[in-house]
Amino acid sequence: MNNRVAIVSGGGRGIGKGIAKELASLGIHVVINDIDEGLAAQTAREIGPNASVQVCDIADYQAVSEFVSRTANSLGSVDILVNNAGISPKRAGSKVPVYEVDPREWQRVVEVNLNGAFHLTRAVSPYMIKQNFGRIVNISSIAAKSYISVSGSHYAATKAGLIGLTKAAAGELAPYGITVNAIAPGRIETEMMAAAGTGANDAILSQIASGRFGTPADIAAAAAFLISEKAAYITGAVLNVDGGWVMA
Repeated sequence: MNNRVAIVSGGGRGIGKGIAKELASLGIHVVINDIDEGLAAQTAREIGPNASVQVCDIADYQAVSEFVSRTANSLGSVDILVNNAGISPKRAGSKVPVYEVDPREWQRVVEVNLNGAFHLTRAVSPYMIKQNFGRIVNISSIAAKSYISVSGSHYAATKAGLIGLTKAAAGELAPYGITVNAIAPGRIETEMMAAAGTGANDAILSQIASGRFGTPADIAAAAAFLISEKAAYITGAVLNVDGGWVMA
């Protein structure tokens, strides 16, 4: 993977930051895409020369197209895409039930979690097709596969949509040497998890077979495998990384 170029959306913190650091450790140049320039820059500083920053709201297709073009022109290629950016709005630490969700909030979650992944996938695909190589990893969620008490309807729906996008893109891009897979994280120790509060998280912990929460490093290890040559024959798959919480 030396000299490969990866884009990691939402790479400024949490799971995205963990993935960015892992890929950089493999010799991959990581482009950290985030809407928060300060967080992205801090992650890039921690990684060092193998990282650069591209600030962009992935809900804006034109902005995404331009930043992907800049990346390909300046770094020579786009080989790997990790669609990680996502939001999960809460009210005082709790999810908002579907019958109270503000339609504007629903739309914003769709724009970031699902449309953003589509925008990036659409923008990078021509470069990957041209070079007959590519790896796309979509960060979905266990909430896409089972009812999770702390996940809002908009979050669950978009993460389920991401699995559908994974399978459709995997079938369409496979003839060009491009694999598309998804990871469904369980409860991972991030800022998003902390927002749910200790009571809700403690209740979930009792349901996890391995007896612990996951870490960004757990997800990063799975992502690193899926982009490796060892996973070249895996596409359209959804890998649960949840410590045996859901097992579905």
